[in-house]
Amino acid sequence: MSPESARPVTVAVLGGGTVGAQVAKLLTDRDTDLHIRMGTSLKLTQVAVRDLNKERPIPAALLSDDAMAVATSGADIVVELIGGIEPAKSLILAAIKSGSSVVTANKALLASDGASLYAAAEAEGVDIFFEASVAGAIPIVRLLQESLSGDHVTKIMGIVNGTTNYILTRMDEDGASFADALAEAQALGYAEADPRADVEGHDAASKAAILAELAFHTHVTREDVYCEGIAHITKSDISAAKSLGCVIKLLAVAERVDDDRGVIVRVHPTMVPREHPLASVRDAFNAVFIEAEAAGELMFYGRGAGGAPTASAVLGDVVVAARNRLTGSTGWGESADVQLPVLSISEAQTCYYVNLVVADQPGALASIAKAFADSGVSIQVVRQDGHGDGAGLIVCTHRSTDGALQDTVDRLRELSMVTAVVGVMRVEGEAGA
Repeated sequence: MSPESARPVTVAVLGGGTVGAQVAKLLTDRDTDLHIRMGTSLKLTQVAVRDLNKERPIPAALLSDDAMAVATSGADIVVELIGGIEPAKSLILAAIKSGSSVVTANKALLASDGASLYAAAEAEGVDIFFEASVAGAIPIVRLLQESLSGDHVTKIMGIVNGTTNYILTRMDEDGASFADALAEAQALGYAEADPRADVEGHDAASKAAILAELAFHTHVTREDVYCEGIAHITKSDISAAKSLGCVIKLLAVAERVDDDRGVIVRVHPTMVPREHPLASVRDAFNAVFIEAEAAGELMFYGRGAGGAPTASAVLGDVVVAARNRLTGSTGWGESADVQLPVLSISEAQTCYYVNLVVADQPGALASIAKAFADSGVSIQVVRQDGHGDGAGLIVCTHRSTDGALQDTVDRLRELSMVTAVVGVMRVEGEAGA
């Protein structure tokens, strides 16, 4: 279709918050540039909002408080930026049924029931794109769908939540407590008034499910992801990490195991050696580190949150969907043709850090070493420091399964000379780890 004959592509937006307002602004401000690139214009038709009286940087004539009417208006592309499961799911399905392609940033919905949305879009011959659902402006979704589609991805490790990364950065660099770092993140607008989705790891777990499904061509939902947050991280953990040459990050990890016997997807605090590329990712930035058989190691870095970065990713999807509408084609649909089983975290293998308080008595170290050996966990390094009447003992292990490590911790807690198991954390990014 030539530029002269191409009709305007209509776009309706569900949600007029921070990201919705930015998308509307970009569609207006960049109309000339987009027209040159596409050979036609993108015409914003309506924006669905909850409160028509709230002041917004969107022309009042475009606003509507009837989200379902906007979703089923017949726009070429419907952009869903409401978030959550409902009414977002019903609105997206209604838009697809009305023949609209959909662009969404809704990580929670995609991680919960993305399969039904993909199937609906395929049945109607329309697109559903979701670049903005993971890592903001970092183009990680399209990379996995297209650029690495011919490769064999083996592992993904990502810092995909800016709030927790900001908190852990302040704890590492300034010696702040978790509570003080969280309060600072809230004051700066990085953390919500209710920060549980971030600090408990749920936000990162939804993104991990999406990345795993894309990378391994396997259905993965939020319920398949092991999830552990950062609220229990103490200054003692931060200090121990420094003494070991590491920094603590909340990582989303998705990996193939044992020659494609299955996949494991997990989110938890992790010690990362300071020489690893992920260790240098500070404040509210995101990064995704990928290991693939042919491409080797790749890392992608950028802003993972905020109105402008997220809107940039949304607009990129809108442009691709618009081009497809003009040519009568569709892009990548769901790719779950491999369907590997999702395994328990107990089968994950990594190195571990274990921080103990041990009574000062003969044979203590030998008993502790035996507890590790009896569980089949090999000790790599032991460090001992004075700790009141006893001693602080930091044990770093060689690679072991999560199940064996948990068995070790249970044995340690039964020993009379172990006063406390202060901390247990996985270590990723070491050579051979």
